[in-house]
Amino acid sequence: MAHILIIDDEKPIRTSLREILEYEGHIVSEAEDGMSGIVEATKQRFDAIYCDIKMPKMDGLDVLDMLESKGVNSPVIMISGHGTVETAVQALKKGAFDFIQKPLDLNRILVTLKHATDTEQLKEETKRLRKKVHKSKSDPIIGESKAILDILDMVETVGVTDARVLITGGNGAGKELVARQLHNGSSRKSSAFIEVNCAAIPKELIESELFGHEKGSFTSAVKQRKGKFELASGGTLFLDEVGDMGLDAQAKVLRALQENKITRVGGDKDIKVDVRIVAATNKDLKKEISVGNFREDLYHRLAVIPIHVPSLNDRREDIPLLVDYFLNQLSEEHGILIPEVEPKAMKLIQGADWTGNVRELRNVVERLLILTPRGEKISDQIVKQYAYLK
Repeated sequence: MAHILIIDDEKPIRTSLREILEYEGHIVSEAEDGMSGIVEATKQRFDAIYCDIKMPKMDGLDVLDMLESKGVNSPVIMISGHGTVETAVQALKKGAFDFIQKPLDLNRILVTLKHATDTEQLKEETKRLRKKVHKSKSDPIIGESKAILDILDMVETVGVTDARVLITGGNGAGKELVARQLHNGSSRKSSAFIEVNCAAIPKELIESELFGHEKGSFTSAVKQRKGKFELASGGTLFLDEVGDMGLDAQAKVLRALQENKITRVGGDKDIKVDVRIVAATNKDLKKEISVGNFREDLYHRLAVIPIHVPSLNDRREDIPLLVDYFLNQLSEEHGILIPEVEPKAMKLIQGADWTGNVRELRNVVERLLILTPRGEKISDQIVKQYAYLK
């Protein structure tokens, strides 16, 4: 049921529209000229406004301008018995929702009204959801499960110190978010946060990446280059997937941590660095130590404060919050109004096997947002069709 305002100087038109709309269960108010309509529209909120274009004293286009100037954001459907393409285009450019010609067609009236009210409902839902996740935006570690609240407490406690932290957890669980929060909560937050993915850099290049090199130290070293330790000096160096680092590089990282200085590849000069180290891995480093793949002394240097990020399967109660957060975030990126997620659909999402953790969930939410028909809710059928859940 919608509350609708009809602005038209012709009483028979107002009466016909009222009868049609009231028969469909809507509440109808009337105004016999433009100024009266503006007064009514500014006194209360209408779900839609039908406004004639050709009226004495003030025509419909002027009414449209006046409504906008007074901050009235109800969708306005223009009606006219003298409609032309130019008039319709002019009305739409001024912000009208749609344009209907006289004689009025019953189906066109009702279909246009449904589109207008559905659009307004989606806009309101978008505002509501954006308010709901506003707090989450300032804290990118999303969740209210005990595991996540414990992590947030630990981050708040440890972030203000320079203690080294080792973050463990599966791929896509959110280890980098924890690292960034530690940096943002520290006295180093105004300095650099430098990330190194140790698994993505070839073994023969990792030392140059971390410590830099001197010109001519190897074939492609055409000029001197600073490494990540120097670039992060004064800030935080995040060693992601540190369990994939080779033993030679591990030995040099250990020296850097012990002495707070590094030597560039091909150089002989010690360079002092002031770096806070946060490391992360998806491997069991104690197991890697037992088979000789990771140095035990480096492990103890890195794991002053251990933080484990649980898998998404171990904190399913956080999934609705994450879905809302991603819908809000992605709707802005794609320019799509946020659709409502039906309870059955959310239950399917919560019950899925999220082997890819939060990263996989985000990808699925993006797919659902894009593929759900505009104006429709994300239903269990849409989830079954497009989510490819395990």
